[in-house]
Amino acid sequence: MISMRWLATMALGILIGAGATWFTLHRMAGSSGPVKQHPPTSATTPPAGEKKVLYWYDPMVPEKQFDRPGKSPFMDMPLVPRYAEGADTPGLVSIDPRAVQNLGMRTARAERGSTSSPVRSIATVAFDETAMTVVQARVAGFVESLAVRAALTPVTQGQVLLTLVAPDWTAAQEDYLALQRSRAAGLDGLRAAAKQRLLLLGMSDGQIRAMEQAGRAQTRIAVTAPRSGVVGDLAVREGASVMPGTPLLRINGLDTLWVNASIPETQIARVKTGASASIELPAFPGERFAGTVDALLPEVDATTRTQVARIVLRNADRRVAAGMFARVEIAGSERESGIVVSTDSVIATGTRNVVIVAESNGHFRAREVRIGEEAGGKTQILAGIDDGENVVLSGQFLIDSEASLNGTLVRLQSAGEHGANTPEKRP
Repeated sequence: MISMRWLATMALGILIGAGATWFTLHRMAGSSGPVKQHPPTSATTPPAGEKKVLYWYDPMVPEKQFDRPGKSPFMDMPLVPRYAEGADTPGLVSIDPRAVQNLGMRTARAERGSTSSPVRSIATVAFDETAMTVVQARVAGFVESLAVRAALTPVTQGQVLLTLVAPDWTAAQEDYLALQRSRAAGLDGLRAAAKQRLLLLGMSDGQIRAMEQAGRAQTRIAVTAPRSGVVGDLAVREGASVMPGTPLLRINGLDTLWVNASIPETQIARVKTGASASIELPAFPGERFAGTVDALLPEVDATTRTQVARIVLRNADRRVAAGMFARVEIAGSERESGIVVSTDSVIATGTRNVVIVAESNGHFRAREVRIGEEAGGKTQILAGIDDGENVVLSGQFLIDSEASLNGTLVRLQSAGEHGANTPEKRP
């Protein structure tokens, strides 16, 4: 009897202890916040007039779902409800207005406009190759003296560059003077031909008149500069023998210069021939020089992926020198009018470009768009949104992740229902 009573007392104590333990654990679970995850279909039916809540989630960890509100176990922030409204629409996200305010979300209207901004690049100054003149020997002879002895020496038009001794040139003058002295009839054609020969040999009209007045042939040829500039290449020295057509020197003009700007391949389409350019030179701080795009050279550098834009720079005062470094700003061509949004609103994932459109009643929709040119903080939208729609400027990455998760859940639910309705195949 004593042992039976003792066993009954022990069993009763065990039952009381288990009940107390269960009650304590249940109280703790109810007050410690959400810890249980569940699928979105476990929500209870709400009272009439209220939105149905599918589950609660942490916006920073949206893949985790909880069956009651509370504080997130991951972040020190309250959980956000996910409502049933819009849950079956992929890409549509509904966010509580308080959460939108806490996120500091900003929106802006997509408007019709055009993108245009200058193209900036670095450049170097070079001689204008269209303003170069090559001085050649017209007759065989040798260089008796040089008036210009070094390259890059400034010269003016008509200045004597060198002196040649040319027997053939002297013989041609003697033939012309003999015809001039002759009084025989019918020599006018021969005289004209002899004068033309002297002109072809390099004599000017003034030199021919001086020879006629002197009455004797000149034994030396004074080669003069055909234009003003600098000597670019001096190919002969005193005592050198020359043949007809031998280059003696080259003169580079300085009235215009070329500014060769390296344009990145991605901006080549924005540079057009005839566009105005503003040029800054470190040699003249604070000054801007005006130029015009003369040509876009048809070759892309395989190493730097740039194309040269040739800009013509007027240099009347001769201050700018070839070889100087320059920074250029070319007026970019304006694109056709289209839908333009702030570049901050575009999410580039690498495989697609997404813009979050803000709809009414706290609804947001992720739209895949096709973008065009980006300039001045604006991006042109070729397809995906319409004029007047509001796009999200901040917080759109969170919304895009929510939209992607929502679409994934819908696809998984659809796949589950399809699998449940498919009859099992039996062998």
